[in-house]
Amino acid sequence: MSLKGKTLFITGASRGIGKAIALRAARDGANIAIAAKTAEPHPKLEGTIHTAAEEIEAAGGTAFPLIVDVRDDDRVKAAIDETAARFGGLDILVNNASAIQLTPLAQTDMKRFDLMHQINTRGTLACCKHAEPHLERAENPHILMLSPPLDLQEKWFAPFTPYAIAKYGMSLAVLGLAGELRPRGIAVNALWPRTTIATAAIRNLIGGDEMVRASRTPDILADAAYEIFLSPARAFSGQFLIDDTFLAARGVTDFDKYRVDPTVALTPDFFVPDDVPAPAGLGKVGE
Repeated sequence: MSLKGKTLFITGASRGIGKAIALRAARDGANIAIAAKTAEPHPKLEGTIHTAAEEIEAAGGTAFPLIVDVRDDDRVKAAIDETAARFGGLDILVNNASAIQLTPLAQTDMKRFDLMHQINTRGTLACCKHAEPHLERAENPHILMLSPPLDLQEKWFAPFTPYAIAKYGMSLAVLGLAGELRPRGIAVNALWPRTTIATAAIRNLIGGDEMVRASRTPDILADAAYEIFLSPARAFSGQFLIDDTFLAARGVTDFDKYRVDPTVALTPDFFVPDDVPAPAGLGKVGE
């Protein structure tokens, strides 16, 4: 089983989780469309579509850097069509692009909510809509959302209702599209981390370097995504997966390799259901 010759369209792939997923697929010799907004270096954010393309090529893949704002329907459609034309089809769509602001409603500007909704929920739907005609022709087509299980408890919403609504919108898309696209053989699944992941958002917006040390690297999500993509699309759809639990079910036993700093207790992520047990031997996150 391999992703050699497969074509992936990954939103937000210039850095972080999206880039890690791209690099994992590139090691098999996959074609990667890097769909992101950052074409020029940013003072606070590492990486552009061009530096990501260099890394993907060095890892063994074929890169196709594309400037894409998922809020622009016409650009989304054009970029997906360009990708399919360049590589002769499309096999996998990864909806990774996301906006975040962890504030209660009283402290959230409605323009910021609009941004989160347009990128997280609406952007995801736009990408799925325009990718579906190409995916339907693929041998083993997958759509993956980086979004949480639908565990609708008050505690997940109350601290930051606007963000929770926008993020869970991606998961609602999984629920609906898994059923809508199952007759066409297209798998639609969700993947979410048990712990915080060492990304620019964690460093710059949430917890700084201290929280980064208490996080896992994006590689854990990349490895989990890879396992999803190798699964038979017609038999594996509508799943809401937690990274380490899913990897443990696929035979992974060493989770220490994903820790940024093994001496620091891991910080739990939001939205992880209480009834999804951690792999044996991992211990409680955050203790």
